[in-house]
Amino acid sequence: MSLDGSTSPPSADRPLRVAVVGAGPAGIYAAEALTRQDAVPVAVDLIDRLPTPFGLVRHGIAPDHPKMRAIRDTLHRALEDPLVRFVGNVDVGVDISLEELRRHVDAVIYTYGASVDRHLGIEGEDLPGSLAATDLVAWYTGHPDAPRERVEAALAGVRSVVVVGVGNVALDVGRVLARTAPELESTDMPQHVLDVLAAMPVEEVTILGRRGPAQASFTTQELRELGELEGADVLVDAADLELDPGSEARAATDRNVTRNLAVLRGWVDHEPTPGRARVHLRFFGRPVRLLGEDRVAGVEVERTAVDGDGRVMGTGELSVLPADLVVRSVGYRGLPLPGLPVDERSGTVPNEEGRVQRDGRTSIGEYVAGWIKRGPSGVVGTNKHDARETVAGLLADAAEGVLRTEGPVGDLVEELISRGAEPVLLDDWRAIDAAEIALGATKGRARTTMHERESLLAAVRAAAAR
Repeated sequence: MSLDGSTSPPSADRPLRVAVVGAGPAGIYAAEALTRQDAVPVAVDLIDRLPTPFGLVRHGIAPDHPKMRAIRDTLHRALEDPLVRFVGNVDVGVDISLEELRRHVDAVIYTYGASVDRHLGIEGEDLPGSLAATDLVAWYTGHPDAPRERVEAALAGVRSVVVVGVGNVALDVGRVLARTAPELESTDMPQHVLDVLAAMPVEEVTILGRRGPAQASFTTQELRELGELEGADVLVDAADLELDPGSEARAATDRNVTRNLAVLRGWVDHEPTPGRARVHLRFFGRPVRLLGEDRVAGVEVERTAVDGDGRVMGTGELSVLPADLVVRSVGYRGLPLPGLPVDERSGTVPNEEGRVQRDGRTSIGEYVAGWIKRGPSGVVGTNKHDARETVAGLLADAAEGVLRTEGPVGDLVEELISRGAEPVLLDDWRAIDAAEIALGATKGRARTTMHERESLLAAVRAAAAR
């Protein structure tokens, strides 16, 4: 409600003001869906706590995936829309409360993802040398908040690695750690990351799945890329590919499973080559304990079986995998913004088709999209359909008069600056982008990611001073 109590439908003079919290794929797709329609006049503030846009496309997709990371070029076009304003380096809940943000806009779409890892819940998990994939990925993609000291201490001198999980992130981690230094040299990894990885004498990487290959969640493209490693052989045990009737039925109806099995069977006859690293895909094993005193030295693994419903059962058969480093990649969950409900079990905001639910009732003007809406599932493109569903609901609410403009309010960016915040706008991001390209050129690369927040902001200030 405006100060004088009046509301009105959106118009060209007073469009519906929408804040999208999170400038990753889900947020950018939501902004795109809002602005590529003519039924409801809108203006979008695309807010992110980092000074840079693109979310997991920048800080989640492995840097040795140049084609996948090129998605950022597609996403960038949405930022160029005059109806969209990128507002980076703003932490909702810190720089501005959720309640205050809602007073500046007519609707909010939360798209800030699910960034916290799930734990294994086993003895020894807190030993040095045990890492979450979220931390390792943040480190090698140059995320400003990556725990650099802890990750680099865990990687020092590592020869054998166990990655727990059989999703795409687990494959990314295994592949990056098994790469040779020349293979990584052309990526946009920060220089300190390249230096640490070049010094790692990794000899064996085991990617461990609790269930069988028919239940693995990785995609065939990711799986095939393991076979393209220049300095490593991929090994698979034939016994792990013997399918029970339930898995056979799954393979018969799921083309991704069928393709995955074909790739895996092609590696069964591989023999390790002296002098090359080994990447072993191992199924039907769950970690029950991490071994070691001062740091991780191994993983005790229980052989499992899968019942007809796909549930994991322990067999009691134990073995030990030597490991200097254990990386868990067993799922993600979302955390609440201060003032926003999140279901602790699912790690998502309660919602119905993207409309936020508070105490079982629809909260007018609040929406969700992406992982914080549906959980950590799908690929980058999945967020496009997901965001469109949410935006369709928002636009329907506006058309039906559920959402209405609430009179003049102060400009969000001006308010943030008055509080001492340093919002990064689109031209500022262009300065960061140019600085990273220039830094990469000094090493003959297309780009080198700047990983320190202060370095990112220094590039903005330097451009502004020119």
